[in-house]
Amino acid sequence: MKNHIKLFLIFLIVPFLAIAQKKDSVKVKEKLERSAFEAATVIDNASNVLFNKNTLDVQMAHRFGVINGGSNDMAGFWAPSNIRIGLSYAILDRLTIGYGTTKFDRLQDFNWKVALLRQTRSNTMPISVSYYGNFTVSALKKENFNLKQDRYSYFNQIIIAKRFSPNISFQLAPSVSHYNLVDKPAMKNDMVAIAFGGRIKISPQTAIVFDYTQPVTKFDSSVKPEPGISIATEFATSAHVFQIILTNYNGLVQQKNIMFNQNNFFNGDFMIGFNITRVYNF
Repeated sequence: MKNHIKLFLIFLIVPFLAIAQKKDSVKVKEKLERSAFEAATVIDNASNVLFNKNTLDVQMAHRFGVINGGSNDMAGFWAPSNIRIGLSYAILDRLTIGYGTTKFDRLQDFNWKVALLRQTRSNTMPISVSYYGNFTVSALKKENFNLKQDRYSYFNQIIIAKRFSPNISFQLAPSVSHYNLVDKPAMKNDMVAIAFGGRIKISPQTAIVFDYTQPVTKFDSSVKPEPGISIATEFATSAHVFQIILTNYNGLVQQKNIMFNQNNFFNGDFMIGFNITRVYNF
């Protein structure tokens, strides 16, 4: 009788042991942390944001003239302004391709962004790492160039970002810019730079965003590019991001800003601008 009781208890316990073992053997899928930023750009540099597959991101960037440009410019509003309009499409969850056109120098940029590592909520992967690059062509008249390839420039950047909390995010982004043709002999064709950006949320839909870019490669002092300093108030909804910006960058394409910027923010060489993005899900 005792043996029958033992067998009965074994038959009761074995199914539960099997279920527990099966659960342990199933790997739990990690949940991804939300992107560190709301838009595909911090301000002037790309962010770690990659949208879900089949998402279209429409971008418009505008920079007025320099505030101290002249007494008849009304703080730069009447001065010549630069504009960029762009489209980016997520062909995969981890891959976005895009195109943009810029007013100054008639720049046509073809860009891409790839997610290499993605931060998880459990912090097993504590950071996000993305790669951003572009190939840019100047559409100015041919008399501005000796060779066709003189129109070309390139930009490559690694974006290391972390969302520390729902309210605070930062990123570090080293980059290399290359121009086939530069303006002056004292310049080099390649420029290494490092950018630092952050976002601090001050209300459910409002944040303060900043973006600093430091050129590293040494140029002659007569053509030495100035660091980029930008600060913005950002307003975000489920589909829109709107930024009102104070910046000394007006190139609107990364390598143009980094290689050629001569505006010194602390000498008053800054301008008002804005970025607008709108996301469409298909």
